[in-house]
Amino acid sequence: MALLEVRDLSINIHGIRPLDGISFHLDKGEILGIVGESGSGKSLTALSVMGLLPLIGGKIERGSVSFDGQDLTHLAEDDFRKLRGKRIAFITQNPMTSLDPVMRVGAQIDQMATLHLGLDPKAAQARSIEIMEQLRIPEAATIYHHYPHQLSGGMKQRIVIAMALAADPDLIIADEPTTALDVTIQAQIVDLLAELVRERGVALILITHDMGVVAQICDRVVVLYAGRIAESNRVDAIFAEPRHPYTSALIRCIPREDTAPSSLVGIPGAVPSVAHYPTGCRFHPRCERRGEPCGTVVPALVQPASGGELACHFPAGAA
Repeated sequence: MALLEVRDLSINIHGIRPLDGISFHLDKGEILGIVGESGSGKSLTALSVMGLLPLIGGKIERGSVSFDGQDLTHLAEDDFRKLRGKRIAFITQNPMTSLDPVMRVGAQIDQMATLHLGLDPKAAQARSIEIMEQLRIPEAATIYHHYPHQLSGGMKQRIVIAMALAADPDLIIADEPTTALDVTIQAQIVDLLAELVRERGVALILITHDMGVVAQICDRVVVLYAGRIAESNRVDAIFAEPRHPYTSALIRCIPREDTAPSSLVGIPGAVPSVAHYPTGCRFHPRCERRGEPCGTVVPALVQPASGGELACHFPAGAA
């Protein structure tokens, strides 16, 4: 049984359906990448798993979310609170705004162990410092007493990761955790997350728009576009033979050492507004392979013989 199982998930926010038919699963010790441009539905998928849709006026309209055999779809908020932080942890996008500016960072980590593990203040502090040291924070006992404004962006993100680890969760959801960091710090944080999965055996959902990061640490990947799955598969299969034109386009956007900056390829157009999704395949206005059925017929999400899932009328490699 998978640790996390999402089946045919569709959500409704004020009469609009920004996610439609999303399915995936995740096991312990596995890293799943959810990738796509801004507006594809990545963060909404995370909010659905975390049970936070009501905060934005949303609800699950169809489908299910199961965690460790427990259906979360209709779980009461009080029961959800027992899962959040303790068994399912969330690493937010921007560490600059994730921390309380008037509270010492150590105390913010302590809160998680105190609330979910019932540790007394002294034990919580010892655990927080131990986690900070595991995250390779230098002089952790000193940094523990600092305020957020005294730390660099990379150090703040390590503190946010420490908060996520404080209650020893089974699943971590990291929503673009490197977006606000410079490129060298991004690489360090990505390597750190991969190391945590290997050492602790936790499951990790990494939400990103960067296929390069996916190639670096993920085991499997789900490619979202405009609220639907375009393609999903093992990472090695996706990069060896991307079958959906959107997946191919995302891979072409990865900068390479042997590629001149002037020759980088972008994707024409933009992700459509959730209020104005096109008919048929939602990627067809930007697609280089579009044909007659693409503008009117929604492509079925099928399971090719090569594995994974695919929703395209004209996939690469088709006879």
